[in-house]
Amino acid sequence: MTVKTRFAPSPTGVLHIGGARTALFSWLFARHHGGEFALRIEDTDRERSTEESVQAILDGMAWLGLDHDGEVVFQTQRFDRYGELIQQLLDEGKAYYCTCSKERLEKLREEQMAAGEKPRYDGKCRHANIPAGTPGAVVRFKNPLEGEVSFHDHVRGGITVGNAELDDLIIARADGTPTYNFTVVVDDMDMGMTHVIRGDDHINNTPRQINLYQALGVTPPAFAHVPMILGDDGSRLSKRHGAVGVMQYAEDGYLPEAVLNYLVRLGWSHGDQEIFSREEMIRLFDLKGINRAPSTFNTSKLNWLNQHYIQQADNARLAALLAERLKKMKLAVPEGMNLEDVVALFKERSVTINDMAEQARFLFEPISDYDAKADKKIFRAAALEPLQTLRQRLAEIENWQEVDLHAVIEQVVNDLGVGFGKVGQPLRLALTGKSGGPANDVILRLLGKDESLRRIDQAIAHLQRNL
Repeated sequence: MTVKTRFAPSPTGVLHIGGARTALFSWLFARHHGGEFALRIEDTDRERSTEESVQAILDGMAWLGLDHDGEVVFQTQRFDRYGELIQQLLDEGKAYYCTCSKERLEKLREEQMAAGEKPRYDGKCRHANIPAGTPGAVVRFKNPLEGEVSFHDHVRGGITVGNAELDDLIIARADGTPTYNFTVVVDDMDMGMTHVIRGDDHINNTPRQINLYQALGVTPPAFAHVPMILGDDGSRLSKRHGAVGVMQYAEDGYLPEAVLNYLVRLGWSHGDQEIFSREEMIRLFDLKGINRAPSTFNTSKLNWLNQHYIQQADNARLAALLAERLKKMKLAVPEGMNLEDVVALFKERSVTINDMAEQARFLFEPISDYDAKADKKIFRAAALEPLQTLRQRLAEIENWQEVDLHAVIEQVVNDLGVGFGKVGQPLRLALTGKSGGPANDVILRLLGKDESLRRIDQAIAHLQRNL
């Protein structure tokens, strides 16, 4: 048997973290077993489905590297097939037309809840023999009245539900469009799905879907229902916890391998291992490792992983990502500046690409002002002579390299007979506008001679005005 899984999102919004995790687990299971992974867009909700959402899903999957086998399947292109099977169930007496009004159903629901009963359709039209073409009629599936549905969930274990608890669900609306529970069964049947891995918010649908599979004469796939993701306050993950679309993480400067690594550990484990390459995920993933309890989203852990992957990443790749970010910030890279050198300088201390860009911002725009606290503390009268001396000595350098620049700074320290900080701190503030940052000789080399001297001149003039 060839294992086949699928990811079947509805295009009513972005690809969010929960959906991405479901896609990852399904993809890993298929790849682990040398099987197939399909992508199906469940776009039957025509009012809410949009092309923008479809593209957001495709972009998110591509960014994460979750490649699918075969063409993308769109449910709206399969209406003829759904209609064919709905008619088959009607012809076989396994479905019927129902004309119960919305008002009657709402009243029935209220009465059942008031009596402490589980709300469910009472079967009023089950034997009414309502003819096809009756205005406003929906099609309901004749759920078995007796017996039970039992299945093994690969996360939760054995589950049994009595048919008496299930009602005759609607499989076609009054306008003829099929409903979710019917289309998903037909699609998984026609696409040959062997395993359905999805969120546990679908678990109540599973017994109904199993009855539909049996009515259509096919064996249901195996099921694995993955627990929900919680925010750090214990409530269901939502935008207020920072839960956003997958592509927002790309926009925020995260690397896809960090997000994938975080997602695989968000509800799955292999011992105490935290760092997984893509190859390790595929080799080690199994359904037994999925936790039964909900998992909690932790941004700090995601940041830790992203920093790890930034430190491991190739500088040329990071430089390309940094260039994209700088362009969005409308910052130009000075002629002659190598962004790989900038990456090498900041990668150890950067959590995201955006963080790297912010730390390096001073390299790409003029110093408009100085950190107020550092200005008051460092730009005092004692800083004037070191800056003026440095300006003179640096202007004389022809070979603008770190070793020579560092030698000049040391020589000034020795000639003035002061501590290194008395020279280094005013220079760093002059070059960066801040008191902290990389080594001065590295900053000088990256800025180049002309820009470095210009910034020192600017600092000297600023200092003189405030003495």
